[in-house]
Amino acid sequence: MKAAQLIRDYFVKNGLGLGSFLLVAVLFWVVILIVLPQLSMLDFSFRHHLPPPEMGGPKDTYTIEHYKYLVLGAPGADTSYNVVDLGVFGRTLLAAFFVTILDLVLCYPLAYYLGQSRGGGAIRILVLLLIIPYWINEILRAFAFRIIFGESGLINEMMLTMGLISDPVDFIRANVALYAGLGYAYILLMIFPIYNVIESLDRNQIEAARDMGASWWRIHWRVVIPYAKPGISSGCTMVFMLSAGALAAPQILGGPSSLWFTQIIYQWFNTGGNWPRGAAFAVVLLVACIIIVLSMMRLFKVKIGDIGK
Repeated sequence: MKAAQLIRDYFVKNGLGLGSFLLVAVLFWVVILIVLPQLSMLDFSFRHHLPPPEMGGPKDTYTIEHYKYLVLGAPGADTSYNVVDLGVFGRTLLAAFFVTILDLVLCYPLAYYLGQSRGGGAIRILVLLLIIPYWINEILRAFAFRIIFGESGLINEMMLTMGLISDPVDFIRANVALYAGLGYAYILLMIFPIYNVIESLDRNQIEAARDMGASWWRIHWRVVIPYAKPGISSGCTMVFMLSAGALAAPQILGGPSSLWFTQIIYQWFNTGGNWPRGAAFAVVLLVACIIIVLSMMRLFKVKIGDIGK
């Protein structure tokens, strides 16, 4: 009954034509572009790696060998588990978590300033300046970061000129360029959800807390952050998921020892030609990211519906 009332209210609000179009568009997006490809990937992950002529034949049965390979490694290996792939998997998730925290620390003050400032035209110009760099392709931006952080790049040249260092710093090998590039790539996805929530916060609440003698950090901890929790959750979710699933930035900005789990997936799909194993690795990464996000939401008492606000 409640669902029927919601549908009736939806069509009353949007009209039959626009409402139907929106429903069809959303269903196409969710079912055709998200659900079905993921189900196909899941099915692939349980298949044997067979030549194309044998696919669909008697040998094309279900198996968990690709998941066992991720955990245990190749049969007859010296170690009891897959040290390389599991190590890369863990480092990827930790790095994505670090990038998320880095973006949150950098973006929260800026989002608060944008949301609570009375600048008007100046704020719109600042927002435009944030957006314009993203008109450039992500790969070109990654190469720009490699140039900036290279041994003969802008940062090293400035530090050498100022006498701060005697030899160039290898920012690429130290993964500084990678973390900076990933943080920059998704920074807008952190700023705007927080900005949209803080913008609706009544300034009188902040003024009242200030008049009652609350310190700056206490105002944010007790007033602003609880109110901005949906925006923070949305931004952190998008940044974490996209950082863990990034491919271009790790390939361009990563050092010799900074292999990303998505690069392993890419190698199985392309170089190795083993699509079922690549699909299994991709499914594990997706499930792990979803579990981490849901666990963090439960820990900080955030509902899924809050992210969509």
